[in-house]
Amino acid sequence: MIDHVSIAVSSLSRSASFYDHVLEPLGLERIVTREATVGYGKTYPEFWLNARPDLEPVEKTTGSHVCLRAPRKEAVIAFYRAALELGGSSGGVPGEREGAVTRYFGAFIHDPDGNKVEAVTFPRSETR
Repeated sequence: MIDHVSIAVSSLSRSASFYDHVLEPLGLERIVTREATVGYGKTYPEFWLNARPDLEPVEKTTGSHVCLRAPRKEAVIAFYRAALELGGSSGGVPGEREGAVTRYFGAFIHDPDGNKVEAVTFPRSETR
């Protein structure tokens, strides 16, 4: 349904360095680097950073966020830890959550510009 998403960042170089490490546990790598944009994905860019040098930090209470799929719980935890180590902040610690139709394991971070990004995985039940 959705082909790609993009977020605005005040410093493309700072944010690209941040996301190079934060997205790596999710299996996403930098695929495109241009003057004003950087794209991450597995085979094509699905998550873009767009330079907006005059951007003021986004309010953490906007309610909007981007959710990226993780291959397993350990990747969600690594995503979260990398973000905090690199200047991001917590938007929700790694853990089990109740979704609209199923339980999942996820974590939320705020990047240095305040963008809220979630990593999520849907572990199979031990009883299934």
